[in-house]
Amino acid sequence: MYEIQPPVIFRVACADKRVYHGIVKKMAGPISRVLTIFSRPERHPNEPAGEEGSFSAERERMVRDQLMSPAYHVTDPRVLAAMSEVPRHRFVPADIRHRAYEDCALPIGHGQTISQPFIVAFMTVQLDPQPTDRVLEIGAGSGYQAAVLAKLVKEVYTIEIVGDLAQRAGSELRQLGYTNVQVRSGDGYQGWPEAAPFDAIIVACAPQQVPQPLVEQLKPGGRMIIPIGPEWDQTLVLLHKEGERLVERATLPVRFVPMTGRALERSG
Repeated sequence: MYEIQPPVIFRVACADKRVYHGIVKKMAGPISRVLTIFSRPERHPNEPAGEEGSFSAERERMVRDQLMSPAYHVTDPRVLAAMSEVPRHRFVPADIRHRAYEDCALPIGHGQTISQPFIVAFMTVQLDPQPTDRVLEIGAGSGYQAAVLAKLVKEVYTIEIVGDLAQRAGSELRQLGYTNVQVRSGDGYQGWPEAAPFDAIIVACAPQQVPQPLVEQLKPGGRMIIPIGPEWDQTLVLLHKEGERLVERATLPVRFVPMTGRALERSG
């Protein structure tokens, strides 16, 4: 057994005259390790204060009090750093923006949601993103997961079946400078064949079974994380493609919105 001690926050003044926050997490007992990440810098004295500064503090608390907590125990430093940088509040509707960093999923319109921060972090960690990866996302939603991935991989291709959401996600991602993300409106069941093959695929809506087009568009050795099952009984499954064979491992019970379009025809 080992005890997870509360994370310690520290501040470091750097040459660019900004102050960076760091997080140190220690686990006492037979296992002892220290994890250090740097979050986005504090506001420069010449930068405007106000709402963005408040959200920055909330984002730091989200990483520290949710993701790094004993309950969730997210330890991947690259994923923690990415989620400490991506402005989640920019990907939720303005009327609930004050709730952006809460420990829950939030509605984004059209019956869709932005996933709970822990689920975004967990799926990203399971995908094991590498700097040279090309990743396909099914179910762009508001674009938040794509923004997190964009910090970690070479290219992100994301598909959203709801045209209005796809347009909004693409606009927000462009405004925030995520130039390595491409957004398309369409049926995610079919994947993105002209951009295939992909090193990894992440699916944020639940079909009854793994869509064969996605399997075909995954590189040998590639990884796919996908919720499978009906709305009341879903499992988040991690798949590894070994040659033409898929090796499957169940991870978490989850509840995602169903995959629509062709997926509903296949399950009917």
